[in-house]
Amino acid sequence: MKKSLFDQGYLDEQFCQVEDLQDEASPNFVEEVVTLFFKDSGRLMSNIEQALEKYPRDFNRWDAYMQQLKGSCCSIGASRMKNECMSFRDSCGQGNVEGCMRSFQKVKREHAVLRQKLESYFQLLRQAGPAGAATRPIM
Repeated sequence: MKKSLFDQGYLDEQFCQVEDLQDEASPNFVEEVVTLFFKDSGRLMSNIEQALEKYPRDFNRWDAYMQQLKGSCCSIGASRMKNECMSFRDSCGQGNVEGCMRSFQKVKREHAVLRQKLESYFQLLRQAGPAGAATRPIM
């Protein structure tokens, strides 16, 4: 399943680097990091949504919030989400409100899909036990 997350572009090598930090002392490290990512990214997306409504055409504010979200995506290797964040930021740079709105909808979709896929992945890992966590995708 993890290989398909890489093949479909949901995750990149950064996710493997996060996995490399997991050890016997913290066997749930990756799942905890991902849980924190979804908590933080949910808050950031809420901030962006509010900024889109309260501050129309404030591209600098929108861009600053999206930069924070993009950084969070990069930290866990959420590649498709990161790419949509970059599209949003490109639209901000062009002063394209419609492009920002479209990109933000895509960011929210990618966030929901990634959450579902990673929840399934971690559920499978828990069922497989410690040996399942040791495998890396073939690149």
